[in-house]
Amino acid sequence: MSNNPFDLVVRNARVATASDTFDSDIGIRGGRIVQLGLDLPSGTREIDAAGRVVTPGGVDAHCHLDQPMAPPARMADDFDSGTRSAACGGTTTVIPFAAQEKGQSLRAAVRDYHQRAEGKAHVDHAFHLIVSDPTPQVLSEELPALIREGYTSFKIYMTYDDLKLDDGQILDVLEVARRHDAMAMIHAENSDCIEWLTKRLESAGRTAPRFHAHSRPMLVEREAAHRVISLAELVDVPILIVHVSGREAVEQIRWARAHGLNVFAETCPQYLFLTAEDLGIDDDYRGAKCVCSPPPRNKANQEVIWNGLADGLFTVFSSDHAPFKYDAPEGKKPGGEEVAFRHIPNGIPGLETRLSLLYTHGVLQGRITLNRFVELTSTNPAKANGLHPRKGTIAVGADADLVIWQEGQRTIRNADLHHDVDYTPYEGIEVQAWPAYTLSRGEVVWDGEFHPRAGRGEFLRRGRPTLLPKQAA
Repeated sequence: MSNNPFDLVVRNARVATASDTFDSDIGIRGGRIVQLGLDLPSGTREIDAAGRVVTPGGVDAHCHLDQPMAPPARMADDFDSGTRSAACGGTTTVIPFAAQEKGQSLRAAVRDYHQRAEGKAHVDHAFHLIVSDPTPQVLSEELPALIREGYTSFKIYMTYDDLKLDDGQILDVLEVARRHDAMAMIHAENSDCIEWLTKRLESAGRTAPRFHAHSRPMLVEREAAHRVISLAELVDVPILIVHVSGREAVEQIRWARAHGLNVFAETCPQYLFLTAEDLGIDDDYRGAKCVCSPPPRNKANQEVIWNGLADGLFTVFSSDHAPFKYDAPEGKKPGGEEVAFRHIPNGIPGLETRLSLLYTHGVLQGRITLNRFVELTSTNPAKANGLHPRKGTIAVGADADLVIWQEGQRTIRNADLHHDVDYTPYEGIEVQAWPAYTLSRGEVVWDGEFHPRAGRGEFLRRGRPTLLPKQAA
């Protein structure tokens, strides 16, 4: 038996957390950080991080993996390929969605999702719930019980026919969140406006992918954000508005914050690096690759999102990874056909590229601090989902989930990525940083090569959110 006090020491690290940046060795034993300090004793294994920044492993609290879909659609990534991609990009915790179908019990959806994940994940994971059918049974029994069991967040949709809730149903679900200290995530777009516009675009023959953006202008997000803020104010419950795309929704969130409401906000890489032009400037079907909702806006709105990341408006930066192959009958070409924008599966891949894009274009280009980067990509997602301080920080007692960064020029190419999607919307974008090492609970899962061990990722039963003092467990 080794006499070394540590299984692993990460030596000479420039450690960055959400609050501090300091030089330290990191002593790891049994998958946890057990000591921070200079000149720590030797470990059984050592990694020299001299000259490199070390951050907590990323927590991607909004991604979709192997989520049940109506045929022929099928997501390209399951828990094997999705968590492989996450690890190679520096993300060590993912939280995808156990989605309830209308007429299905919520607990049945959770059982199904556990079966989909079993034995596949390479990094740790938890599940959000998607509540699409808030029956009295779900509201009074299933949802409260699942919250007690560690499923402490759920998503509510205001659009998509198979998922959306009306205002009364939203109020009912928000009341459960208030009574049981859960985090409610909201997809805020006005469904009736979208349908009205879509029908008129279709009647005019405007069905190419680029018209997806025309069917979902910023006002449909603005109205829905305003409405759900009002509903949350009525119930007196914190909410998280997800994938905020531009100025008009941002203005609603700023108004809410100015009036003392606990409205949190998330944004995603597509609103920093893509515009509506990526959906096509003519009728080219390749624009389907960038069809997501809300759609990317324009260059001016990219600056609005960057400003919100810098000044604290945004709480969380997630990928909203929703992977569909482009050239596949189960993907962006349903049944093998180029279809009207209404029928193109919504979503783009982004798990592996999320951290490098924000580190490069945020931290290294001076838009946000290194500590703010950690806060957005790791610490706040962990706090919002009841995982902090086990996840989301570098501290004694925390899981040894670490990213050791390598700075240097690199071009994003889909051929170099590890998801099971046949494209990346960020093809050709230059980055100046990429994970040299990713450690998940003290194990090296990426060091320029992926080290697979399907099933090593643990399912995480979560505590209550701790973004607010009154939410503290």
